Amino acid sequence: MEGRMDGRTGKARNIFLVWLVWPLITLGIYFFVWYYKINREARDFDRRLDVNPVLAMLAQLIGWIIIVPPFLSTYRTGKRIAHMQRAAGLEGSCNAWIGLILMFVAGLQSLYYQHELNQVWRHYGDPPEGTVVPLQR
Repeated sequence: MEGRMDGRTGKARNIFLVWLVWPLITLGIYFFVWYYKINREARDFDRRLDVNPVLAMLAQLIGWIIIVPPFLSTYRTGKRIAHMQRAAGLEGSCNAWIGLILMFVAGLQSLYYQHELNQVWRHYGDPPEGTVVPLQR
């Protein structure tokens, strides 16, 4: 098929484990691992997305020094998730502004973003991570 775009699926995760349990158990370290992984999944899912997962994670980890990077990275990640939803043929319901606001409400952006990502993986039938799937143009 000429012009067909494919991508690799990510991992569906339990939103409460992502938001609360694993970060508590790991003293917050899990959040940064998760953030790296979802941005890597975005890159692997759709090559049209320009994302460096390491820089996205570092913006969260040490970007606080200059204040703006964590907020910008959170917003951009929400935009990437909405793009992923549209590339899967879904509506694109992820709202980056909601993700940004939820940063200030008990760090709920991780719960929200993982919920939105899970919709993408569910759309494809929750295949194993790394499964090649077709994308919309």
